[in-house]
Amino acid sequence: MESLGGPLIVVPEVVLEAWSGSAGNDDVVDDYDRACAVEGYIGLLQVGSAEGLVLGDEPASTAYLPAQGVFVRWSAAESEEAMLASVDAAMRAASWESALTWQVPGPVVLFDSAWTGEESRQQDHVRVDLEAGPYAVRAAYAEPDLQTGLTLVALRRLPG
Repeated sequence: MESLGGPLIVVPEVVLEAWSGSAGNDDVVDDYDRACAVEGYIGLLQVGSAEGLVLGDEPASTAYLPAQGVFVRWSAAESEEAMLASVDAAMRAASWESALTWQVPGPVVLFDSAWTGEESRQQDHVRVDLEAGPYAVRAAYAEPDLQTGLTLVALRRLPG
């Protein structure tokens, strides 16, 4: 998954149509502007009756790895295969930031925050089948070897 240059967002499928994306008008603060205002690797924004997870910092190619419960954002690697092979080592070596708590109502969709929720269905997007409930979300940048740098955004289901 890639963006056109801005942040990616992960929006619960049930409120996808509430995401307005970019209005293309500099005089109006739209959802894309709100996503761009998130500082750091991650942040939460209200989207309809739920929250969306902004993947900030840089517009890196991003994949979700369900076995590890992690979004992987590619900053540097010799190849996609090398980057994916380094994920477990990166997760062990990472200095994790403080976790956010994200209440998820069910499956979510990862897409470029410039698109509206409706447009995201026709654009490059990734559907992630998350179970409803609270999640601890934490992020870290890791360099598991000299050629590889990636940002990790890990999701861990909390009791409740």
